[in-house]
Amino acid sequence: MKFAYRFSGLLGTVYRRGNLSFTRDGSSLVSPVGNRISLFDLKNNKCETLPLATRHNIVCVGLSPDGSLAILVDEEGAALLVSLVGKSVIHQFHFHKPVHSVSFSPDGKKFVITKDNVALMYHAPGKKREFNAFVLDKTYYGPYDETTCIDWTDDSKCFAVGSKDMSTWVFGAERWANLIYYSLGGHKDVIVACFFEENSLDLYTVSQDGALCVWQCDTELDGLKPMPPKEDRKKNRIKEDEEFLEESKGEEIHGKAHPNEQEIREKVKYSRVAKYFFNKEGDFNNLTSAAYHKKTHLLVTGFASGVFHLHELPDFNLIHSLSISDQRIASISINCTGDWIAFGCSGLGQLLVWEWQSESYVLKQQGHFNSMVSLAYSPDGQYIVTGGEDGKVKVWNTSSSFCFVTFTDHTSGVTAVTFTSSGYVILSASLDGTVRAFDLHRYRNFRTFTSPRPSQFSCLAVDSSGEIVSAGSQDSFEIYIWSMQSGRLLDVLAGHEGPISSLAFNPVKCVLASGSWDKTVKLWDMLDSWRTKETLMLNSDVLVVAFRPDGKELAVASLNGQITFWDHENAVQVGSIEGRHDLQMGRKELDKITAKQSAKGKSFTTLCYSADGQSILAGGLSKFVCIYNVKEQILMKKFEISCNLSLDAMEEYLDRRKMTEFGSMALIDEGAGDEDGVAIPLPGVKRGDMSYRRFKPEIRVTCLRFSPTGRSWAATTTEGLLIYSLDSGMIFDPFELDIDVTPSNIRKTLHQKEYAMAIIMALKLNEKKLIQEVIEAVPSDEVEVVCSSLPDLYVEKVLEFLASAFEISCHLEFYLIWAHKLLMLHGQKLKTRSQKLLPVIQFLQKSIQRHFEDVSKLCEWNIYNIKYALAISQQRGMKRLAETSVDEEESESDSDYLMQEGHKDSLSS
Repeated sequence: MKFAYRFSGLLGTVYRRGNLSFTRDGSSLVSPVGNRISLFDLKNNKCETLPLATRHNIVCVGLSPDGSLAILVDEEGAALLVSLVGKSVIHQFHFHKPVHSVSFSPDGKKFVITKDNVALMYHAPGKKREFNAFVLDKTYYGPYDETTCIDWTDDSKCFAVGSKDMSTWVFGAERWANLIYYSLGGHKDVIVACFFEENSLDLYTVSQDGALCVWQCDTELDGLKPMPPKEDRKKNRIKEDEEFLEESKGEEIHGKAHPNEQEIREKVKYSRVAKYFFNKEGDFNNLTSAAYHKKTHLLVTGFASGVFHLHELPDFNLIHSLSISDQRIASISINCTGDWIAFGCSGLGQLLVWEWQSESYVLKQQGHFNSMVSLAYSPDGQYIVTGGEDGKVKVWNTSSSFCFVTFTDHTSGVTAVTFTSSGYVILSASLDGTVRAFDLHRYRNFRTFTSPRPSQFSCLAVDSSGEIVSAGSQDSFEIYIWSMQSGRLLDVLAGHEGPISSLAFNPVKCVLASGSWDKTVKLWDMLDSWRTKETLMLNSDVLVVAFRPDGKELAVASLNGQITFWDHENAVQVGSIEGRHDLQMGRKELDKITAKQSAKGKSFTTLCYSADGQSILAGGLSKFVCIYNVKEQILMKKFEISCNLSLDAMEEYLDRRKMTEFGSMALIDEGAGDEDGVAIPLPGVKRGDMSYRRFKPEIRVTCLRFSPTGRSWAATTTEGLLIYSLDSGMIFDPFELDIDVTPSNIRKTLHQKEYAMAIIMALKLNEKKLIQEVIEAVPSDEVEVVCSSLPDLYVEKVLEFLASAFEISCHLEFYLIWAHKLLMLHGQKLKTRSQKLLPVIQFLQKSIQRHFEDVSKLCEWNIYNIKYALAISQQRGMKRLAETSVDEEESESDSDYLMQEGHKDSLSS
């Protein structure tokens, strides 16, 4: 078992906060998701989360005009310079204060950030060789309150900055003789956005109270005059002096809101030519975001009520007025062509891309409103189902990372989800007292299982045949058994003296294991009228049980932090792991005790065996997921699922900078309105009190599952659904390597047409590209001969390669021939090792199934088109026949008439 699992994707969350940005070509969207960013490829319908993260939640993203660089700034003002091509961090920088917006100039040479009441202009990295990627060029002062937004002119000569003091400032990127700064008023609320007109200094400003001002400038962009030479010399002297300083602070430009007459003489002048209002009916509705497309003159504005308007400027003609939801629209972005508009709603975690001309959705995605609680892989590993505290059940495609169906039938939080063995039925248990079955063919709730008395179901299990459904209750301490076919309640299993915490069916035998808070695990025999076969006694409350894939071992996690392994046939404990210290708990802001002390009461809340059964994954109320070797009972690796300090319980020690003489700043903030001092949360509160003015979600892992293919595992966490995959391209992992096995020798053997030998040598070296080169060099008519001469040990390796090659290769038929011949020739021998080979076979099945779905859709479409073309050609043929028959009849009638006329003439003569 290799432990080279790396972060490969974030599902379940599509948008949190911050600004959305389209890439240069307009076909991809960059969305900040917590402390990571996701790239949505809208043309190929795929989503990718970059393998990098900031220390806090991202609040603003700036993309360079060429689309190769991005600047990510978090809540604390820490910035990452990221290459979108290499998907890696190039440079780190700290602005020391929260940043409100960041924007590159259209020529890509500068970028401006706004923080506090200043705008800072930096030289853009990558345009020339420099030691430091962030070199400050100019600092612009002027607004009295915090700056909110930025926009550049098309030629990068000037930029505008909006502020909370209701003013907008126009600054020159260079010191122009007739424009250094200019202040614009005219609003009665915070400036939300400001936009320059195309190739002009004319300006639009939008404020929070729904007012739009149109400003006209008396000077064109070409009319900006450079500084006289004298002033340039002064500037150069200042720069020479700055070279002797340790750090160049750049030039400072101080703007005045009310300059005197001498200062405004022969300068650029602005005049307000129009003022429009969005709230005409009198219903006061805060304007929260806006975007403007310069070429099409399209203004899109979003409001706190979830309504958005489309207007054509400068005449302010309303094109559309629609509603997305009842939550505030936090961000709007328009792509380069002006066809697609992206909306982000942070309240619901909703992301929409709308094509306004056809009035249709290009993308409509939404994560779980509250945290996710459980997940399950489909038997072929192609889909993941998740259940959340918002009562929704969502199904995700692992290859595209998109949710393609959401079931909203539950009226309370979902506690457990699972797939049946067929892969087309999903089961979910909920606190609303129902277990529901959903059909993935018709996307409907076709069966609802209930108990005689209302019960809150905390866990769920389905047997390997998919016929028997069981759910455990947390209030009546009973287990309910139903038939999937009829939906009838078959039995109620009583015996536990505490809430049922976990259920698991043996994958091989008809045995159900149930864990409870009464410190016991009971094994129920399905074939023997559900009698208790064994009762396993533990030292602490049982939290979770899990069977090994071969059904010969049972793992149990208890409240004292132990994982115990049992031979359930003989009711004998075969091993245990003391895992409490591996959890490595963090200290919450309101904790009165240290992390080390609080860890004494913590334990694993979720367990999962790997596909081959050699390892076990364990997670709980911590930022770490531990993977243990079952046989050796040692910790193999710890995965840190998040480094996001915006979440609670992330740090092991208290931050001394937040400590005052009165105690922690977090305590003071939350206890400020209480007469009795600090408010202490009630014991047993799991998610914190959302009524507080400042709420930080706590980091936790609620569920872990290994993919049936063995190539990846997934975890539902506070951050979302995280997927970790095997990154085979990063490891050199030879297999029975010999000194003579080299790439040159392999190619020599291949040249001599010894194909089987060349394949064995390539598999020994285990270089993926070399294996591909060798296998694709085998002629298709010799595949059967080569397959028959392969030793049994290497058949498994070839099947594993074929499964991974199917995902990326275009040689579909060739690889299908290989898979078919291998399975036909070695099928009987492979069947004897079916348990060990199951992950490989399922991986192969998943790859073939995905191609089958894609090709079958294409074939069906082609068949329809051919039928349509044939039908049209037949209709045209019928028309032509009808037309020719009419022409023949007319010609016959004409000839008859002529004959009659001739006959009359002959008679008269």
